[in-house]
Amino acid sequence: MKIFRHLVARWCAARVTQVSIVLLLWLTVVVSPALVNAETISFQRQIRGILSDKCFQCHGPDAQHRQAGLRLDEEAAAKSVLEGGDRAIVGGDPSHSTLMARILSDDPDLKMPPASTGKSLTAEEVSLLRQWIEQGAPWESHWAFLPVQRPEVPQIESSESLNDIDRFVRHRLAELGLKPSPQAERRALIRRATLDLTGLPPTVAEVQSFVDDDSPDAWNKVVDRLLSSPHFGEQMARYWLDVARYGDTHGLHLDNYREMWAYRDWVVNAFNSNKPFDVFTTEQLAGDLLQDPTDDQLVATGFNRCHVTTSEGGSIAEEVQVRNVVDRVVTTGTVFLGLTLDCSRCHDHKFDPLTMKDFYALYGYFNNIDGPPLDGNKKDPAPVMKVFSVEQKSQLQALQSEQQAAQQKLTS
Repeated sequence: MKIFRHLVARWCAARVTQVSIVLLLWLTVVVSPALVNAETISFQRQIRGILSDKCFQCHGPDAQHRQAGLRLDEEAAAKSVLEGGDRAIVGGDPSHSTLMARILSDDPDLKMPPASTGKSLTAEEVSLLRQWIEQGAPWESHWAFLPVQRPEVPQIESSESLNDIDRFVRHRLAELGLKPSPQAERRALIRRATLDLTGLPPTVAEVQSFVDDDSPDAWNKVVDRLLSSPHFGEQMARYWLDVARYGDTHGLHLDNYREMWAYRDWVVNAFNSNKPFDVFTTEQLAGDLLQDPTDDQLVATGFNRCHVTTSEGGSIAEEVQVRNVVDRVVTTGTVFLGLTLDCSRCHDHKFDPLTMKDFYALYGYFNNIDGPPLDGNKKDPAPVMKVFSVEQKSQLQALQSEQQAAQQKLTS
């Protein structure tokens, strides 16, 4: 979370147009024939996407639906000898690679992908595959499944004060023969930062104050003020609550009011208090399993209960229970793994290395969460806990003190 806040703040100061240019140019590398011919083909950036989109449905991880015994999502399988003695991919030799022969075939019974899939390859994609095989068909593991490593920061000659993100951007721009866009003018800069960090436009007074401030740390003061604003947590929480599927209603049928605002406020306060991300994660997934959990840690587990609920007539409790647990599994995969686990509910995933066994192993964890499957159309279905505001806690403590004093008088 601390790193996240730092990156957000520094990003606002960066030139948005620089980042946009870099992203567009990276995408251009995939489809520009001139660039294809000029550089080593990257399996991860340029080839895997083609195979995933056009081939994995029949030649991917899903063993039950795999055709012809050919698997193209793993290097060893893709380069192994097939039943007929050929190899789908022969590094350095496209002419002996069955993959290229089937792609280029004019025979509709042999051509891949079949016309019925509607997934024919473009000329650029065929060219990329051919050149990649000519270059030895080097394989790369999916970047998302590689251990995180700290990259070496490029050395940049510049009179400006740059952070590491700027250096990576400048380095890539230099490789492409491009120069950075000019510095944004101050009114645009503060408007951009304020909208990004608080979701609100700056006031006239705030804009003028920044424009008139010629001190060296003028920009840092703006960022610090925005990060200290309670609106920062509200703005950041909006995105988290979206993926956590938070709602103030049940989300189905009668769509009654549901009292889960305490979890919403917990997320807002977590951002505003700069809670470390590992703690942020642990408390939401298993705050109740921590030793002597606090009320806040128990509230955090509301993440697991944000799913749609119902008590519609005719609902089968066992069926709804399964649906609720599946929702928790899928949401956890989306939020914390960046993967769509839903496909693995019914079969091995066709694109990612996830099996049905993986899905239901994770399902077992969430199947132990207490609470009835049906909500009874209540605003706060069990299990519930009492949550007090700061003012209410103070009042409660005062009343408890008065009660204790009165009891002492009665017994003395």
